[in-house]
Amino acid sequence: MASGVTVEDNVVMIFNDMKVRKAQANEEERRKRKKAVLFCLSEDMKHIIMEEGQEILQGDEGDPYLKFVKMLPPQDCRYALYDATYETKETKKEDLVFIFWAPENAPLKSKMIYASSKDAIKKKFTGIKHEWQVNGLEDIKDRKTLAEKLGGSSVISLEGKPLND
Repeated sequence: MASGVTVEDNVVMIFNDMKVRKAQANEEERRKRKKAVLFCLSEDMKHIIMEEGQEILQGDEGDPYLKFVKMLPPQDCRYALYDATYETKETKKEDLVFIFWAPENAPLKSKMIYASSKDAIKKKFTGIKHEWQVNGLEDIKDRKTLAEKLGGSSVISLEGKPLND
């Protein structure tokens, strides 16, 4: 069942910016690229918008994965894009992951409208290879879980951190 929720144009622009990796980008441009972004429903529950201030840039200090996990609201749903950098035994890769965050203690109404609006945002995010529904911190706090989604046991590191520590 679709909810009739629409996706704001700037959400699509953010996705397209994150999807297109400019090979010739200089260091400053690279550092300003978004690493992770949260999207939420507008107050009137009619539009999917970027959540103000809820983004991580490629050049930000610290472990982006841990920062991303901390950004997720414990009591409400969100959609997120996470630009994962990881290594397999053969190669280094970058992939965008679409995450539907629906923690168990989010209000039922919120879970229902986010679930029924997910297709609206997914349709706009063409070419996403990885989708992950997360229902609580237990599912996401360990980077190994994301690594498994990205490439199973062939992934040896995520965000430059080995998975075996």
